[in-house]
Amino acid sequence: MEENKKGIHLKTPQIIALGFFIMITLGGLLLTLPISSATGEATPWVDALFTSTTSSCVTGLVTVVTADHWSFFGQVVILFLIQFGGLGVVTFTTFLLIFAGRRISIKQRLLIQDAYGLDSMTGVVRMVIRMTKGTLVVEGIGALLYMTVFVPEHGAVGIWYAIFTSVSAFCNAGIDLIGEFSMVPYLNNPIINMTTMLLIMIGGIGFLVWWDVIAMVKKIAKEHIGLRQGIRELALHSKVVILFTAILIFGGGLLVFLFEYDNPGTLGPMSLGNKIWASLFQSVTWRTAGFFTINQGALHNSTLLIGVIWMFIGGSPGGTAGGVKTMTIALLILAAVSMLKGREDVEIGNRRIPYADVVKGISVIMMQMAIWMVSTLFMCVIHPQFSFMEIWYEVTSALGTVGLTMGITPLLSTLGKYIIILTMYFGRLGPITLGMALQMPSRKKQFRRRLPEGKISI
Repeated sequence: MEENKKGIHLKTPQIIALGFFIMITLGGLLLTLPISSATGEATPWVDALFTSTTSSCVTGLVTVVTADHWSFFGQVVILFLIQFGGLGVVTFTTFLLIFAGRRISIKQRLLIQDAYGLDSMTGVVRMVIRMTKGTLVVEGIGALLYMTVFVPEHGAVGIWYAIFTSVSAFCNAGIDLIGEFSMVPYLNNPIINMTTMLLIMIGGIGFLVWWDVIAMVKKIAKEHIGLRQGIRELALHSKVVILFTAILIFGGGLLVFLFEYDNPGTLGPMSLGNKIWASLFQSVTWRTAGFFTINQGALHNSTLLIGVIWMFIGGSPGGTAGGVKTMTIALLILAAVSMLKGREDVEIGNRRIPYADVVKGISVIMMQMAIWMVSTLFMCVIHPQFSFMEIWYEVTSALGTVGLTMGITPLLSTLGKYIIILTMYFGRLGPITLGMALQMPSRKKQFRRRLPEGKISI
């Protein structure tokens, strides 16, 4: 929590919400300048704001083609916004202060602790440094791999393409400089496919899982323990995230492969190998990335429905991806299983999950669904010319900060663009952060007596 001299209190979620709002506004102002466009003409405010929002919220929906519309200056602004959105307000600003040689105060350490839900302030600054360094290292390796393809194709400018694509992929933004058709030209290229998928997965799996897996690998190497024993040493959070992520990626890939196998608009004309590549890539990119190698508008409705579910789930806590998060869905599945087995507690891995976490998970789902339905309703009213599936896919993509579209984003009206802008903003903040940010600051803590139980029927 922060407090200024006039006594105004801002909770951590309010600071995060305000930070994103300020960055989006500043980014929009910069992108509307003539210097930001390739033609030297001022970009309309709604398109500049849309681009700033989709970059800061690492979504990827665009109303103008990034490669064609924006100048090098505009692309640099977009890349800066993507990096800001990927790291988050707290991590990004803290790193800038450290880089500038500023001392991190107790209040700032408390802010970091609160933002990441840590038990203490011990090592929070070191954690931010590790997260930032890890991000830059992974993005650097990704850029080098991309350069092996982009530099031979585009010359020196391929270096910039590689850096931009690597940052965008790791931050799960899905914005690229390749052109209107995203990764479609590289469907047959294993380097582009593998690099992009790995960056998306590493960024979306969460920093806490990173450190846990790295610690496990070090322990296996030093103590010469087996892989099975090393996996047992992983934290419960990491085990659930890795397992659930694997199920979503390979399960989603299998469903895309089966549903689209004979579709002439997607996998139909491809060889068996390319069908497998494209199916896996589609499953991974649904996890809030936004790149694509097959035409989203040509997917069957059954496949689109799977995509909507996958986009709604999103990535994992502490990562760069959006959605309600894998842990939230896993928690609710476990709660349902416990109820069916007649257990009072939600259990996993010989551990009991606190009741408060279950309630929090339910709250996340309900609040996200409320925004989901309201945004979809408004878009249906404003754009009756689009099918329900086109609108539903678009809204889910915006709320889950995914960036995939069936092709309607550039065709949206001004009001429709503003609705998607708000949906992307709400989706990046997340329902809990948004709900807490909207609470009015109060100096006094209110205590309520616990009421007697009331019986209802379910």
